[in-house]
Amino acid sequence: MTWEVQYRNGIYLPQIDWWLDAAKPKPRSFVSHAHFDHLAKHQEVVFSPGTARLMRARLPGRRIERVLPFGQTAPLTADGKTTITLYPAGHIFGSAQCLIEHPQYGRLLYTGDFKLRPGRAAEPCATPHADVLIMETTFGRPHYVLPPTETVLADIVDFCRASLADDATPVLFGYSLGKSQEVLLSLAAANLPVMLHAQAARMTAVYEELGLTFPPHQPFDPLYLAGHVVICPPQTGDSPFLRQIPRPRTAMITGWAIDSSAIYRHQTDAVFPLSDHADFPDLLRFVGLVQPQRVLTMHGFAADFARTLRERGIEAWALGQSNQLDLALPLETPPPPSSAPLYEPSLEPDLATRWSHFATTAEAVAATRQTAEKHALLHTYFASLPPGERSVAQRFFTVDKSTESLAGSRVIDATLMKAAVLEVTRRHDGDWRVARRRCRDAGEAAADLISAVADHLDTASATATPATLADIAACFDALSATRNPRSKIELLAGELPRVSPIGAKYLLRMLAGDLRIGLTPALLAAAIAGLESDGR
Repeated sequence: MTWEVQYRNGIYLPQIDWWLDAAKPKPRSFVSHAHFDHLAKHQEVVFSPGTARLMRARLPGRRIERVLPFGQTAPLTADGKTTITLYPAGHIFGSAQCLIEHPQYGRLLYTGDFKLRPGRAAEPCATPHADVLIMETTFGRPHYVLPPTETVLADIVDFCRASLADDATPVLFGYSLGKSQEVLLSLAAANLPVMLHAQAARMTAVYEELGLTFPPHQPFDPLYLAGHVVICPPQTGDSPFLRQIPRPRTAMITGWAIDSSAIYRHQTDAVFPLSDHADFPDLLRFVGLVQPQRVLTMHGFAADFARTLRERGIEAWALGQSNQLDLALPLETPPPPSSAPLYEPSLEPDLATRWSHFATTAEAVAATRQTAEKHALLHTYFASLPPGERSVAQRFFTVDKSTESLAGSRVIDATLMKAAVLEVTRRHDGDWRVARRRCRDAGEAAADLISAVADHLDTASATATPATLADIAACFDALSATRNPRSKIELLAGELPRVSPIGAKYLLRMLAGDLRIGLTPALLAAAIAGLESDGR
C-alpha cells in the first residue's frame, strides 16, 4: 500500500483524515506557515512554534493547537500508528515541512512553500529522506535561476543610496510578513535609516517577540521621512500611502523580476530578483537530496517541473492538472496505464467544475499559437467535466464569437465592472487608471489589482467557497435580469472574492464579450467532437 493523495483546495490524506494547508476550515490540518493563503479557521492544527505565534496575530480565534518544535516526532492519529515530524522550510520564519510516517504507507514529505538558499529571517531548510514527496514548484521552469543573493542585495543598497543622493525616497515593495523582515535584516550592514509600513512594523514586532534581532528602524512617519528608506507591502502608483511620499523611487523585490516584463507589470522604477521560494536549480537539488520514489508537484509551473523530472527518470505527476498534456501528440495517444500509482492525481468533479479550472485552461489556450496544442488543452478540459457541465463551458468559450447575450452592453458595462473591482480590493480610481495603463484590458487590470492585495484580503474572502461554472452562469443570469446599477456592482463584487486573480481576469473578459485567447468556434467544436469519438 502507498499514500493516497487528494488535491482539493489543499492536500487531503483520506487514509488518516488529515489535511495539509487546507484553504477552507477543516476539522484538522497541518499549517506550514502564516501567510494568509495558507490559513483558515480549522478546529485542530499542527504547526511550528513560530507559525503558532504568527497565526495568532493574523487569525485569532479558538482552536486546538498542537505546537511541535522542529525535529520532534509526535503521534498524528489516535491509534498512534501515524507520526509527524516538522522540519524547517526556509520560506519565512517558522515555515515548516511535515514528514508523515506510517508503517504500511511509508514516509511522505510535504514541503509547503520552501527555499534552500539561506535567508536572514528564516530557519535553514532541511532535506529529510522520503518515499513520496509533495513539493511546491512556483519557479518550475529552467528560466527561473536566481542570481546570487549577495549580488542582489548589493544592487538594492546601491539603488537606495542613489535615490537618497537625488533627494528621492527609496520605497522597497515586499510582503509585510517574510519579505519585509528579510529586506530589513539585509540592509543592516549598509547602515541605512529605515521606516516600516504599519503592517510590516506589526509583523516585525512579532518576529522580535520570537527572538530575532533587527537593525534600528522606525514606523512610517511622513513628517520625518527625509533620508529614510521605506519598506512596505506592494502599492499601486497612485495609492494613498505613496501619495504621502513627495518623491518616491519604487522597487519591487520578487523572484518574478527575472521576467523581462516585470518592471512594466509592476510599474516600478526597478525590480530586484530576491525570492523566498526555491528557484529551478534548487527545486532539482531538493529532489536529489530527498531521494523520493515518486514526486507530486503543485503551484506555479507544476506540470512543467513534473515533466522535467520524468525526463530525468523520476516518476512525477502534477497535482490538480492533466498530466496527459505531457504526452506526445497525436490526441489519440492512450492515457497512462492502469499500473500508474494509486494516488495519480485526477480532477474530482467539484474541482473540474470550478471557474479556476476554466480560467487556467483559457490562459493555457491563449499562451500557445499551435492549433494542435489548443485542441489538446480543450479536449482534456472538456473530458474532465461531468457531461451536464460541458454545455455551460462551451457557452463560455464561445462568448467572443457567437454568444451575443453575454456581450458587456447587455450584462454590465465597463464602469460598473471597475466599481466592483475597486470595492473588493478597496482601491481607488487612480489605482484603476494606473492598472489600466499597464494592462491590455479590464480583465488584466482586475487580476493585477486583486493579485497586489491578495496577501491582505479579508480572511472571509480568502476562505470563500471557490466559484463553479454554475455559479458564474447564475451570476451572469442575475446581472442580465437586473437593471439597477448598484445591484449589478454588488452581484459582481460578491463573486470576485470567490475567484483567483486569473479567474477575475477571464470573468471580466467574459463580461466584456471577448476572451482574447485565439479560439475559433471550429476548433472548439472539433475538441468537443473528439469526446464523442472516444466515448467520454
